[in-house]
Amino acid sequence: MFDQLPLLSILIWLPVIGAVLVLCTGSDKHANTARTIAVVIAVINFLLCIPLYLNFDPSRYDMQFLENHLWIRVYQIHYALGIDGISLVMVILTNFTGLLVIIAGCHAIKVRVAQYMANFLVLQGMIIGVFCAMDAILFYVYWEAMLIPMYLSIGIWGSANRSYASIKFFLFTFLGSLLMLVALIYLYNQTGSFMIQNFYGLPLSEHIQTWVFLAFLLAFAVKVPMWPVHTWLPDAHTEAPAGGSVVLAALMLKLGIYGFLRFSMPITPIACEKLAWVMITLSLIGIVYIGLVAIVQSDLKKLIAYSSIAHMGFATLGCFMVYDIVSHMHSLQDAYMSLEGAVIQMVAHAFGSGAMFLGVGLLAERFYNHSRLIKDYGGVAHSMPIFAAFFMLFAMSNVGLPGTAGFVGEFMVIMSAFQSHFWVAATASLTLVLAASYTLWMYKRVFFGPIGNEYVAGFQDVTWLEKINYILLAIGVFFVGLYPQPIINVLKVTIGHLLLQSIPQDLAFNMPTKLFLS
Repeated sequence: MFDQLPLLSILIWLPVIGAVLVLCTGSDKHANTARTIAVVIAVINFLLCIPLYLNFDPSRYDMQFLENHLWIRVYQIHYALGIDGISLVMVILTNFTGLLVIIAGCHAIKVRVAQYMANFLVLQGMIIGVFCAMDAILFYVYWEAMLIPMYLSIGIWGSANRSYASIKFFLFTFLGSLLMLVALIYLYNQTGSFMIQNFYGLPLSEHIQTWVFLAFLLAFAVKVPMWPVHTWLPDAHTEAPAGGSVVLAALMLKLGIYGFLRFSMPITPIACEKLAWVMITLSLIGIVYIGLVAIVQSDLKKLIAYSSIAHMGFATLGCFMVYDIVSHMHSLQDAYMSLEGAVIQMVAHAFGSGAMFLGVGLLAERFYNHSRLIKDYGGVAHSMPIFAAFFMLFAMSNVGLPGTAGFVGEFMVIMSAFQSHFWVAATASLTLVLAASYTLWMYKRVFFGPIGNEYVAGFQDVTWLEKINYILLAIGVFFVGLYPQPIINVLKVTIGHLLLQSIPQDLAFNMPTKLFLS
């Protein structure tokens, strides 16, 4: 039954329709109705991921659940949707995160409730659209459309400096995408089509590939964000409401990595191979330097924001270490593990970092002036023991403790890097020390340090609604950390095929295609 439904369109547009219904509830007099509608829509969307997963065939590397309708005839632009293994994982993650944000907003948001719920439902739909789009212009429309609700969430429900942070976020991410549009138009002129699949395998010269790669790089590097175009993220995280920070960390940062996987690597493999050393260097700077910056932060949100940048450096490192591995004539299996580690890191980071942002939002909500300064807290574990236990789990995942989600992807990337370049792997491994330094020091001061303010002693522990969120996140942390096999099974063939597409022909030596494509 479900394979006959346009599941992808439903997943994209049901939240948008739900947003309209929520807005129809009107003022905050009917806030409970708005909350109920939003939760029901989020739950339905998440439950629809079950038939999506069960009907997905992991033995195929081509796009599935296809929808294709001509949209703009003169330019042959299509409303074309489809998912592969990577898209499937990210769509499920988006719906899971969207549900958590809506549930958290039910307790935290007291004013303009309907507008808040509608805003995040639209944002959820647009992000799903990015992961499902098979037409480049449709991809670009969703890519830009999701900026609007995020801009509004920071600008309306953010902290004191929200106007500056929201404008900076919008300008960085919007202007970075303009060159991507130029590159897409160029590729259209070469193929006569905007279908992304038609861009793969184009016989572009190294010179042209380099320019196309650089055009994509600015858009995707800003979104990750990579050093040195990362400066918008700490401001956006600091000023955004807790829900906005969760979506930024769990989903929007992943869109940059997804762009590298969907566009840069398969379309410009020669340029990727030639410039891999640049991307590896930038990733290592992000991992080490940004980790050092995180240690000196006095604001809880800024500390976790810089931590996110450092951890996302592992995802970009895993993507571009592929070229270093194959150029040194090492096994393609090592390159595969590096790429797979990058994708799993995207998922793992969403649970750990997203949970910590929710936790900081919860603490700030309970503090009389919504302070996020570490020095204002201390002894929180005495008044909030259940919350302290949950936060410790998420902190351990952030550190990369074996058995938690944060360990798996980083371990795979480091192990594959060791096979080709010892010093790259050794430098990346410094994150284990740095992450432990800033995370555990922060946890000690906030939860077990001397009480920094008399208000802390009166904090209420987590409510039943907040417990639901943290239990779901804890399940995600342990699921990825202890048994990531269901995710690996879905990704195996898709990543194997992507790897074969992304390696220049002159490096394609003894490729064990059966290892990945069967």
